Amino acid sequence: MTELTETHVLGAATRQRVVRADDHDPRPWLADAPVCPALAHHQIAHVGICEARSPYRVVRTHQSGTYFLACFGGEGRILVNGRWQACRAGMACLLPPHVLNSFHALPRKSFDFAWVRYEQPPQQRPVCTAGSPVLAEFNAGPVRDAINGLCHECEGASAPAAIHHWVELIQHYVTRFAQPWQSDNRLWRLWEAVSARLADPWTLESLARHAHLSGEHLRRLCQRQLGHSPMQHVAHLRMQRAAELLAATDDKVETIALAVGYQNPFAFSTTFKKWTGVRPSGYRARSGG
Repeated sequence: MTELTETHVLGAATRQRVVRADDHDPRPWLADAPVCPALAHHQIAHVGICEARSPYRVVRTHQSGTYFLACFGGEGRILVNGRWQACRAGMACLLPPHVLNSFHALPRKSFDFAWVRYEQPPQQRPVCTAGSPVLAEFNAGPVRDAINGLCHECEGASAPAAIHHWVELIQHYVTRFAQPWQSDNRLWRLWEAVSARLADPWTLESLARHAHLSGEHLRRLCQRQLGHSPMQHVAHLRMQRAAELLAATDDKVETIALAVGYQNPFAFSTTFKKWTGVRPSGYRARSGG
């Protein structure tokens, strides 16, 4: 995959509405957005609705917080786990902090989505956890309507009770997607265990034994709830943890590779570049780690 650089291209035909938690971010595309301090209660930096049209393209090389995107119309492309994947109406994506994020509109196609961008304060547990989906089915209509309601209120009367109502609904819908174990917690228990022991030599068989499921049943559950296979989710967790360690510690790349389950530093570096767009040393230099 060609290395990606920080990019934000809207294009003349793209339309969006944005509400932000404060006015500290100087980027031009946020400059005219109304401020809603209530968003900060859930560590939300900004929310919005976008009707994206080509050449719309966004690349975030070091996004410090979780990014939630729910598509309610058309189709776009999102970089997920090192591969460009389709995100269509009726799907959502939860992109974790510290990993390369990128998405774009396709020529002659609409890409309509709602987004919620979180901050990640030190010691604060992110909305995105070990058991969260990455790309999966989701009804985007309710979260779109809640964000539109917040935009309307912040652009007009700004009644505190109404604003609180809309912000709580937005958080509720994101949490509903991020925590699918609310109805079945078998995967949640499994991924919490894997996240705590990433150096273990996990296989489909060992994952299934830990979850007390057959391998095929586990595969079906993961595909439905997380949008990819069990071993792909192990790799996702390993790369996410590696990015966190590269940004926050001075540990050698070889040490980090072992900590996340790679005996061969070269294999780790190759996989890390595939999933994040840059090799570990480059990622550390870019993030200031």
